[in-house]
Amino acid sequence: MTTRFPLLLALGAALTLSACNDGGHTIVQQGPTDTMANEIANAAPVELPPSIAASKTYRCDGNKVVEIDWTEQGGKPAGANFRVGADTVESTVTTAPAEGTGPYTGADGAAVSGTKDASSVQVTVPGESAITCRA
Repeated sequence: MTTRFPLLLALGAALTLSACNDGGHTIVQQGPTDTMANEIANAAPVELPPSIAASKTYRCDGNKVVEIDWTEQGGKPAGANFRVGADTVESTVTTAPAEGTGPYTGADGAAVSGTKDASSVQVTVPGESAITCRA
């Protein structure tokens, strides 16, 4: 009985290999023509979005919690995206000032004063007064 098992195993392997389709394969050296080659070659360079340099959670006046993602692009501050409250999903996006000084500002009037290395920042939510937050 011990000699039947290797024989059955070899027979199964032979059946498996015989099921392979080894008919008519064509290999093309160059492949199909790329119809977008000129557009890709002449396209403007792609600029990556800012990367997150630091993510910090702050405790603010009025017992509020603010989470700030500090972003950088090319080694320079690019913005501060913040969420007020633990249940907030959408971030308020602010961008760094062009001259490098002053608060990060958003299109809706939001603002963040401070840096990723500061122990405290000021956050202004549209329609509310500024609150001081500590890391």
